[in-house]
Amino acid sequence: MKLEFHGADQNVTGSCHLLEAAGKKVLIDCGLYQGGREMEEENAEPFGFDPAGIDYLLLTHAHLDHCGRIPLLVKQGFKGEIIATAATCELARIVLLDSAKLLEDEAGYKAKKASRHGHEAPIEPIYNVVDVLNCFGFFGRAAAYDQPVMIAPGIKATFIDAGHILGSAAIVLDIEQDGRSHRLLFSGDLGYSGRAIIRDPAPPPPADIVVMETTYGDRLHKALGPTLEEFYAAIRKTLGRGGNVIIPSFALERAQEMLYYLREGINQGHLPPYLPVFLDSPMAISATQIYQRHPECFDEETCATLASGQDPFMFPGLRFSRETADSIAINNFAGGAVIIAGSGMCTGGRVKHHLKHNLWGRNNAIIFVGFAAYGTLARQIVDGAESVKIFGEEIPVNAEIHTIGGFSAHADQAELLAWHKQAGRPKVTFLVHGDKEVIPIFANKLLNTEVKIPALHQRYDLEKWLEPPGMIPL
Repeated sequence: MKLEFHGADQNVTGSCHLLEAAGKKVLIDCGLYQGGREMEEENAEPFGFDPAGIDYLLLTHAHLDHCGRIPLLVKQGFKGEIIATAATCELARIVLLDSAKLLEDEAGYKAKKASRHGHEAPIEPIYNVVDVLNCFGFFGRAAAYDQPVMIAPGIKATFIDAGHILGSAAIVLDIEQDGRSHRLLFSGDLGYSGRAIIRDPAPPPPADIVVMETTYGDRLHKALGPTLEEFYAAIRKTLGRGGNVIIPSFALERAQEMLYYLREGINQGHLPPYLPVFLDSPMAISATQIYQRHPECFDEETCATLASGQDPFMFPGLRFSRETADSIAINNFAGGAVIIAGSGMCTGGRVKHHLKHNLWGRNNAIIFVGFAAYGTLARQIVDGAESVKIFGEEIPVNAEIHTIGGFSAHADQAELLAWHKQAGRPKVTFLVHGDKEVIPIFANKLLNTEVKIPALHQRYDLEKWLEPPGMIPL
């Protein structure tokens, strides 16, 4: 039994892990690298394995850094089956189509820029919309939470709720090989308890081997109550001086969470009753509609809201800006609006246009409500840059900057440790999906397990940790 690591190794994007067991090759996630130029170039590099040799791809959730290289995988020869929850399958489709459009636009921009310098060679994106459409045919069985799926003889997968975004899952793999039974546990990305809309992460079963994320392995999140107070106060303060509030947001979960809490703030009197709010993200709009189709993933509070006849994501001042013309028209708004736009790390999407028009204004505010990876525009602003380059133009950072960490969709250190403890006493724990400065901090907190921090393309023979034979029943 072998385990290889081909992404999110000592960084937080590009998740991709390959398990060889029971005569099959099973890929867990196939994500896009996100961040600076170095990360973008990594997407075009070889996977580190032959895509044509992969039998199955198990997808933990639909964030781009976990599913974004699937079209490239298919383009390079993958012919296997992709298995995920029903909600993940739906969300992945809109995520990948949006990604292809951004990649095509970026390639077109680079080609135009190159032609101005006399270079006429074509610049192709790593995949396009046609490649995305081709990959949809490989999405096969939809996994239900807690219902085992027989992947192949000797391999059984169980998807358990990860509480991260709609449809997200940690994946339990029960392997029977050479008369022995072993259990591997892949965390995917874990949410934390008490968040709005979706259920809390489900407790994992005991496992022999654990592969887990460490995004916030070095810190604790602020409690939700003070987080909401800070959020509403920042909006009120900006509205009071006639400014706009820009919220860079991931289209999945974070955008819906922002709508949920804005509705709550209005209903409870923390915000004006007819506050103008623009959701300026076609993907977030589509994702919100998908959320409305999957109440089986909702927590009790959100289900109660639906049962009362209310839509948890709608309120009087909300406007959807799906078309480009609608997005441009927002820039003519005199002031006093909340604008939610992607991407959350400001690496692309419509938020860059809104930052260009609002970042220089002293009456405005930018509220960051999610993780900002190293090398991203969001991280530059959060770290206090006096000016940033947007579309080739240097824009001064005069707006008030707020970083509100309590909205994170990732578990903090305490929740990660509690989740790992529930996995029993794993013989070895592989730590992934975390900055290289963060992972060792979390590693030092783990007890009763051997810890490994894999490097990119590192391969491990698991037999040394599976002797004597595991005692976990299938």
